[in-house]
Amino acid sequence: MSPGWYLRRLSRMGPSEVAGRAVDVLRRRRWRRTMDAPALAGQPWRENREFNAVLEPGVIAGVAPESAARLLATAEELMDGRAEYFGVVRDDLLAPDWSFDPRTGRRAPTDACTFDIPYRDEEAVGDIKQIWEPSRHQHLTVLAAAYAHTGDARFAERVADHLKSWWAANPPLRGVHWVSGIELGIRLLSWVWVRRLLDGWSGAPGLFEENPEALHQIRQHQRWLADFPSRGSSANNHVIAEAAGQLAAACAFDWYPESARWRTTALRLLDAQLRHNTFESGLNRELATEYHGLVLELGIAAAVEAKAAGVEVPESTWSVLLRMTDALAAVLDARLKPPRQGDADDGHGLVLDGKGTERWASLVATGGVLFGPLRWWPAAQGSDVRTTLLAGLTHALPADLGANRPARRPDHFSDAGLTILRTPSTDPLGEIWCRCDGGPHGFLSIAAHAHADALSVEVRHDGVDILADPGTYCYHGEPKWRSYFRSTVGHNTLELAGRDQSTSGGPFLWTRHARSRVLTAETVPPAHTVRGSEQWLARWRAQHNGYSRRRHPTIHRRTVEFDHAERELRILDEVRAGGRECRLAFHLGPRVEMELSANVAQLNWGGGEGAVLELPRTLSWSAHRGETNPPLGWYSPGFGRKEPTFTLLGTGRISRAEACPLTTVLRFQQ
Repeated sequence: MSPGWYLRRLSRMGPSEVAGRAVDVLRRRRWRRTMDAPALAGQPWRENREFNAVLEPGVIAGVAPESAARLLATAEELMDGRAEYFGVVRDDLLAPDWSFDPRTGRRAPTDACTFDIPYRDEEAVGDIKQIWEPSRHQHLTVLAAAYAHTGDARFAERVADHLKSWWAANPPLRGVHWVSGIELGIRLLSWVWVRRLLDGWSGAPGLFEENPEALHQIRQHQRWLADFPSRGSSANNHVIAEAAGQLAAACAFDWYPESARWRTTALRLLDAQLRHNTFESGLNRELATEYHGLVLELGIAAAVEAKAAGVEVPESTWSVLLRMTDALAAVLDARLKPPRQGDADDGHGLVLDGKGTERWASLVATGGVLFGPLRWWPAAQGSDVRTTLLAGLTHALPADLGANRPARRPDHFSDAGLTILRTPSTDPLGEIWCRCDGGPHGFLSIAAHAHADALSVEVRHDGVDILADPGTYCYHGEPKWRSYFRSTVGHNTLELAGRDQSTSGGPFLWTRHARSRVLTAETVPPAHTVRGSEQWLARWRAQHNGYSRRRHPTIHRRTVEFDHAERELRILDEVRAGGRECRLAFHLGPRVEMELSANVAQLNWGGGEGAVLELPRTLSWSAHRGETNPPLGWYSPGFGRKEPTFTLLGTGRISRAEACPLTTVLRFQQ
């Protein structure tokens, strides 16, 4: 990174974080002095070691047939050496090169000290996400689960081959796999489950507790996490992964003199950071939905692991996980799809299922088993392996845990600034679901995973993206695309004077944050009004100050009205400052076809479904699709993937918009 980036990054740190990072520098020097010492000197583990964190007999037999079929189909593909990571299909996984990036063809250095590798530099390393992902060893948990289900030793032997290969290729502090604590934490969690699922295989003890190389790797992973925790402005989902992996390993691999201390510290850290990373409403403070899912997966896996080991998990930990589960259930649409808000990198905490398993349905199912589903929860669709196995590890949770759970489905999360306007999921014409964003720009001083999307809306019909959040696409290596997918014009909101509402200082750094405030959130009709009647509209109103400067105070205010009876959304944009060039963008989902005539767009998405989008007459409207210079008209269905879609862009100049707001009407067919 450039010197300017380091200065901007330093400016977002407080004194305690700066002091902590100075300590990290000294610790790195100490680690450097020992990195070439004999790996097994002193054998710093207990003489008597057993693995007792096993599943009860019969648990694996409880996996539903359809889940088992998906698991085994995926396992057979892995046995053939095939897998897909972020849109790149690999067929070289019979004997992986753990430092090779198939997307760029580059190979990260393997003999350099971890601290000296510029892992963010794609020219020097390749796409670090492509390199890191297989080394989370979540494909090995799938193979191990296939072994546990079938008893077929082929799966266990392949797991053993890959682990031995990885340990040999990645000694502590060499190469890129020792750079980031989140990777070490997730990898430890995978190893715990690999050992558990291979318990019936005769080679399991020789692979783990009787294997000096495995014992050394597990210990050094935990030492690294203890010495280099994510700090201050970086204590987001990364610190949860670090604590979860440390806790799980210290419980299941209780083989070291330090295990009790690591376990106590990790449990305390997990509890504190889950509370710190979560709003009281239950939504994750990063306001990036996929990270809500990642944190929830990690938190549940670690808490269940500790409970299975007889460790007393604080009630506050279970309470946060319960609130997160209820909040997730509340924001899902009729097809169990969550909002597409903020960054998303397809990261998972624990993978025990085959391809085709619905992630969010799986999380709801797990929450239902652990906490009990509420009456208003959406019904979990299908089945999954992970829920069955996690449920097999734990028993009764604290009896009064759910005393204050919401009696009805929440629509407005005031602390997170997120509001859902929707028709009932049982609507025979298909659910209309609309997310309105009036919350904080992001979490902590750098807001690493935030987008410049204040007051944006996201609209779906029966789970189909109509006005879509375009997604994320990439993190490193393609700065033009990273900037576009995070930008204001890359979201369904208003851009003024050609700049983003918040100021970016780097791919995971915002130096100036727009401040938003929800003014009105009327999602429930008054007691004397019947829902859906023509006498009542759901209404949301919010504003932000992202375009204000010292001598030019500017407020963007947006109102969204939802008429249930007419199946109509009205969006009104007002700006408290005239004489500003503006661009108003509406991004259509990939299934939506569009015909634009003047300021009216006819939308269709198959099956006779459609809507009319009436756009503000005072702006000049144009349609864009798959443009690259600059980027416009793109949708990212997952990390590393993008596809062309329509973007409608209105340009003009705002003079007295407060007196005459920009009005957009989305009218669905009856």
